[in-house]
Amino acid sequence: MIDWSGGNDRGAAPKKDAIWAGVHHGNTFEAPHYFRTRQSLTTWLIDTLQDLLNKGRKALVGFDFPFGYPAGFGRHLTGTDDPFALWAWFADHITDTPKANNRFDVAGQINATLPGTGPFWGNGLKKDIADLPRKGLARTANPFPEKRAVEQAPQAKGSFTCWQLAGAGAVGSQVIMGLPVLHHLRETFAGNICVWPFEPLTKPIALVEIWPTLFAGPAPDGMIKDAHQVQATAKAIAHKNLSPDHADLHVAAPVEGWILGVEPPQQ
Repeated sequence: MIDWSGGNDRGAAPKKDAIWAGVHHGNTFEAPHYFRTRQSLTTWLIDTLQDLLNKGRKALVGFDFPFGYPAGFGRHLTGTDDPFALWAWFADHITDTPKANNRFDVAGQINATLPGTGPFWGNGLKKDIADLPRKGLARTANPFPEKRAVEQAPQAKGSFTCWQLAGAGAVGSQVIMGLPVLHHLRETFAGNICVWPFEPLTKPIALVEIWPTLFAGPAPDGMIKDAHQVQATAKAIAHKNLSPDHADLHVAAPVEGWILGVEPPQQ
């Protein structure tokens, strides 16, 4: 289970608001892993997954950012509702290095293709970005829903909108910087990987969207919150029934994605 970050290199010393991974093998829990950059996490994750495949084992990998956007956004950007086309679009347009990335510029460029000002907001840089307002109240239009269907469910109360890129609790930058990595994983493990809820959980490697708040209470004294959350989430999900035909996996979200552990609406 991976706690993601949209920012730059966080330094060698483990700290909050960085990338952490919680790992559960059978009945064994590893100490939480800290990663200072997305690049180091991606290298470690690919090596770990390849080793598991070589041993004939399976892996469930959770990332704590949305796998899709509110309905209509993907079609606007790519001409199709296929969420994987959206992943590929961001992979083609995002430039990511340990010290810098272009997420705010890309968000502004997307805003420029739409009427009014928005939907993205929250420029976290000192320099101004064309078409990207710093405050949400500066937006004048959003042709798409403010939140996905799953984020409007009672269990997901408190979750943030994909459109906010900066500020406490914001997840928008994580999405923009995370989708290219998911795209890379699908390419690397083609034929051995599936993504829920867009695909059934029938491959050795499965990617799912998580929200650690569902599973983790307050961190113990002296433990970094992010480290605690990935460890607690790994423990909770390891004991869930995730057989492909389980009712909790049947959600009506072919475009937007869904948070594992949030109950789907009653049919």
